[in-house]
Amino acid sequence: MTSKKLLWVDDEIDSLKPHILFLKQKGFDVTESMSGDDAIEKVKNDHFDLVLLDEMMPGKDGLETLEEIKELEPHLPVVMVTKSEEESLMEDAIGQKIDDYLVKPINPSQVLIVAKRLLDSNKIVSESHMKKYITGLNRFNQKLYGNIEPKDWLEAAQILATWDVELDANPDEGLLQTHVGTRNDWNSEFTKYIEKNYQSWMHDENRPMLSPDILKKYMVPILKDGRKVLLIVVDCMRLDQWLTIESLLAEFYNISRDLYFSILPSATPFARNALFGGEFPDATAKKYPEGWHDGDEGSLNRNEDKLLVDLLAREKVDISGSVRYEKIFDNTEGDALAKRVGNYYQSQLVAYVFNFLDIMAHGRSNNVILKEIAGSESAFRSLMKSWFIHSPLFSILKSFAKRDFTVIVTSDHGSVLCSHGTIAHGKKDTSTNLRYKYGNNLKCDQKDAILIKNPEDYRLPKFGLATTYIIAKQDFYFVYPNRYNEFVKQFQNSFQHGGISIEEMVVPVSVLTPK
Repeated sequence: MTSKKLLWVDDEIDSLKPHILFLKQKGFDVTESMSGDDAIEKVKNDHFDLVLLDEMMPGKDGLETLEEIKELEPHLPVVMVTKSEEESLMEDAIGQKIDDYLVKPINPSQVLIVAKRLLDSNKIVSESHMKKYITGLNRFNQKLYGNIEPKDWLEAAQILATWDVELDANPDEGLLQTHVGTRNDWNSEFTKYIEKNYQSWMHDENRPMLSPDILKKYMVPILKDGRKVLLIVVDCMRLDQWLTIESLLAEFYNISRDLYFSILPSATPFARNALFGGEFPDATAKKYPEGWHDGDEGSLNRNEDKLLVDLLAREKVDISGSVRYEKIFDNTEGDALAKRVGNYYQSQLVAYVFNFLDIMAHGRSNNVILKEIAGSESAFRSLMKSWFIHSPLFSILKSFAKRDFTVIVTSDHGSVLCSHGTIAHGKKDTSTNLRYKYGNNLKCDQKDAILIKNPEDYRLPKFGLATTYIIAKQDFYFVYPNRYNEFVKQFQNSFQHGGISIEEMVVPVSVLTPK
């Protein structure tokens, strides 16, 4: 590998011979210069990877030399070497875009550390990341093939999502490929675990936290204490997407994050109703039976405000005033809400549902431009962050940070990037979802999906003697045999939800208290 070329500029360069020798022994090619003018000529006529520049020199001083070097080579890293830590001097140097500074007297190790950080940081970070990743991977894999528990799967989701965000900031092709393989392997084992254990959760008081448990645990105690709550439900928000924007809110809030499991199907009509109502879908369907038979998702979620009121009544929560509930489908509605947000400050319980992420995920399947912009999970996270920064949701959250509200931010389910089609067999009245379906006498390949013949085992509604459900595993999506190629082409590499995967089922819930 070619040695990195350093230009060291100092009018007393002879006194630095031991330092220069040390750097050469470490593999650096060091060129010496005794004045600013000479340094500028050398930069004009040669290529350097780093400049070490003395701040106090006769003739052209360090700041003047820095300015001319940056005019010639704007991206050439420069380290200022100075006898003074005077604030005004540092501000001038930083204003001219120095990359670091050292204060005399300096020792060779200091110079080496700065040079390595500026020149080999990507390599160092990559190696450090790989070691850290493999350590975390091995630690979880030991659990994976032992006596694994629900909390271990929450840890797995945290590991995957954290590395998603880390690799967005510091992409490494080798590590990215390893990460994809890890995700696939863990999702395969997660699917087996859910298939084996989920039914027992439905009737177990010691089950892990599921959708019906969330508001009872996080919201109800705050309301009973007489405090105000803002509940934000961002439809279809994954853990990695929340981590992408969480740091933006840390300026305004202290944030306590937890994770829970979405119920199955991990889709809006089931998971969000369970979240708001604090009950499983079989109980909700008995109270509000309309809409289930035609499979219309929109009609199935028109009772969220009623379900929330029912939950408060069952939990014996007596709030002052009425529940203020709003559902926002786009930024136009959100902007209108943000303008009148002051009307909600007097209420004890305010609940907003933001559907934008879900709409964007679905719209990506049908919009060529959106699919190009958000072609990968990383690109989708970037798009989501960009939306959030400029969104009325961020504006609303900043407004409530100035009020005496505890803010609960969560989602009903996540989504998974689908790669494989699997054939489903059903009649015309079968629901249309791609990751789950319900209807009469459904059939599927049980390697790719769970077939539920007894809905009551999963606390799901039953509409007749032959009601069945099928729920896709990992990254499969359902297609019908008569339109197989058409559906495979349309929905390949699309975000879907309703099935069994870590990304869909492990959901963030965060409690935000204003700073």
